[in-house]
Amino acid sequence: MDDSEPRPATGWTFLTNHARVLAVIARDPGSRVRDIAARCLLTERAVQKIIADLESEGYLTHTRVGRSNLYEIPAGTVLRHPADMGPTVADLLSILTVHRNGSEPEPAAKPEPAAGSESAAGSGSGSGAR
Repeated sequence: MDDSEPRPATGWTFLTNHARVLAVIARDPGSRVRDIAARCLLTERAVQKIIADLESEGYLTHTRVGRSNLYEIPAGTVLRHPADMGPTVADLLSILTVHRNGSEPEPAAKPEPAAGSESAAGSGSGSGAR
């Protein structure tokens, strides 16, 4: 391996899986669970659990758009641990979402609803949770 390639983790890692998932969602709020899992090197089931954790603690919300979810990280959310008070989750994510070349990521485009999905969205045909 050369110095530019990531090395396999041994023991602990600097970021938690929750932070990794939240950073991927911050980069692309329309990410699918499958894509988040691939980027974070986690299983889809683990990502679903992490998303549920983040939502239950108020770090994340989602809206159904057709068959997809559009995630949102509420503004002003603070870090959980008392030793981390001061910066917000958004402050931390602003660092984690900078591209490797140092440029800011482009804002993610919101998914367009599928044709005719407006009537299906209000039908109550599903709970929206997966």
